[in-house]
Amino acid sequence: MPIRLIIVDDHPVVRDGLRGIFTDDAFEVVGEAGDGLEALAVVGRTNPDVVLTDLRMPRMGGAELIRRLQEEAPGVRVLVLTTYDNDADVLPAIEEGATGYLLKDTPRAELRRAVQAAARGETVLSPSVAGVLTQRIRAPQQQALSPRELEVLSLVSRGATNREVARKLFITEATVKTHLLHIFGKLEVNDRAAAVAAAYETGLLRPGT
Repeated sequence: MPIRLIIVDDHPVVRDGLRGIFTDDAFEVVGEAGDGLEALAVVGRTNPDVVLTDLRMPRMGGAELIRRLQEEAPGVRVLVLTTYDNDADVLPAIEEGATGYLLKDTPRAELRRAVQAAARGETVLSPSVAGVLTQRIRAPQQQALSPRELEVLSLVSRGATNREVARKLFITEATVKTHLLHIFGKLEVNDRAAAVAAAYETGLLRPGT
């Protein structure tokens, strides 16, 4: 029996290219979707074996799609195919239950084998993604920042002084300093610049946030 496959990507040209890779008797592309929300509806209609999905899409991204599929269609395997291999993208997808994670420069033959492996329930990771996960496992586990601490750090990353942070968040400068001390401790750094750098490196902050 062919592997029933859904392709999810917000770029029609990408979907067309991927469809062309799975055109023989080993696969059957039973549907396409431009975002996670549409994908849920397509899965409900077609009952696929594997969903091949991008991550960053409008309305509903790949990580949320994976989470919803775990709840609504737990028998469906999800294989991520994206251009992003940083831990801010990799970790949520894996934690939500992705069967595999590949990059869009994956060769055609390897991608076909990956879909077949995913259909069997086997984990498939590109080398760079495997490296991200290995580093995360080996790294000391940092304590999570609170929402307020993230607000403070985000403002600091944009160059705000303690006084400016206090004014924008309607708190005292002393409270800002306390938050910063907690941030430094959790991120295991000694100053503001190092805290901002660590936050970008670990995905707590992203450019533009």
